[in-house]
Amino acid sequence: MKNILVLCTGNSCRSQIAEGYLKHFAGDKAKVYSAGVETHGVNPKAIATMQEDGIDISGHTSNNVNEYLDIDFDFVITVCDNAKERCPYFPTEAKKFHYNFPDPAKFQGDVEETKVEFRRVRGLIKEYCRKFVEDNL
Repeated sequence: MKNILVLCTGNSCRSQIAEGYLKHFAGDKAKVYSAGVETHGVNPKAIATMQEDGIDISGHTSNNVNEYLDIDFDFVITVCDNAKERCPYFPTEAKKFHYNFPDPAKFQGDVEETKVEFRRVRGLIKEYCRKFVEDNL
């Protein structure tokens, strides 16, 4: 079984969505963790957006990357430039991957426009995770 860590700035949105999809697509092939260089709590809009696609992340917690220093990761995926820049070194032999997804939590618009943006980013992350699992596990 492979260990995968998804890193973001606050472990509240993009990394949580990615954790949910990686767990969904990988099944028992991997143990998936997510963390941030900070912790901001899990974004309720991310939870709701994932629920729309049948993935429950309501039990996820927002974790700091330092909590996982003892785990030997096979893959570390950064999902925002800030996390890549602030945490460029991770003390494992893990293969590093990076994709800078837009942050839907920073989107400015009305309620419906914000839902559309969360769904758009969710779709980008879902496809990335599906392909990641297909190519690497």
